[in-house]
Amino acid sequence: MFWKKWLSGGEPKPTEEHPIREEDLRAVVVTDVGRVRTNNEDAARFVRPSKIVGRTQKGFLAIVADGMGGHAAGEIASQMAVETIAKAYYQQEDTPESSLFVAFTKANRAIWQAANKNVMQKGMGTTCTAVAICQNRLYMAHVGDSRLYLFKDGQLIQLSTDHTYVQELLQQGVISAEEAEKHPDRNMLTRAMGTHNKVEVDVEAIPTLFENNDRLMLCSDGLYDYFSPAEIATFLTIPALNEAAQQMVDAAKQRGGHDNITVLLVERVNPEEFQPAKPTENIDIP
Repeated sequence: MFWKKWLSGGEPKPTEEHPIREEDLRAVVVTDVGRVRTNNEDAARFVRPSKIVGRTQKGFLAIVADGMGGHAAGEIASQMAVETIAKAYYQQEDTPESSLFVAFTKANRAIWQAANKNVMQKGMGTTCTAVAICQNRLYMAHVGDSRLYLFKDGQLIQLSTDHTYVQELLQQGVISAEEAEKHPDRNMLTRAMGTHNKVEVDVEAIPTLFENNDRLMLCSDGLYDYFSPAEIATFLTIPALNEAAQQMVDAAKQRGGHDNITVLLVERVNPEEFQPAKPTENIDIP
């Protein structure tokens, strides 16, 4: 029920046409079933196109999904989301924003149709947060309450907005941020993938650049529920990416681990400083 996967860079040579080298990015995924659940309904993926033209035009893609539903349905929904989005995003000959929107739309429809064909999967759904990293630009697509953070210059910036009942109360000024953190309905979703034939997807180009020594963090609520933003920022100062991810998951389990726990970290590093920690995993996107 536990797995960890490193994905790191290869050795293409920089050119004027392709100034950003593959080894500028390093990523790790750590996911754990937690202390209470018997199966892991989270899914995550970091996609590196094997062809440099794919990396230049569409970039890298990081995805985290947190499934819900009886039996193994949540696990199926989250896996369908990451697989469909990873494939559909690179099939689109359009901007990253448009490609993300189409990919999320296809994934939502696929989950909805599967849920309506199988009584055991009825009502299944999933959150999903994805970020396309195109050289130093970020493009986000988001549904639900998994999160995307940017750690930059020692500051933690939450880029996604939760689609939850408590977030709506917070935005309306009904409750304070402190009350939101402890609210009993803080994980009640107002939007999810696959629960309806159509879903509203938050898609946006992030104005802040992703630069050397910055880090991205995608995670399920089973991770961030246990930490304050300051605590997450402290974890993200740990030099080794795999140690930062593993320590967060271990700490979340120590504090209860009542849900599945998943974190995906990505960092941009200076090419001169890059040392792949594990073998590369390239994914061939046609």
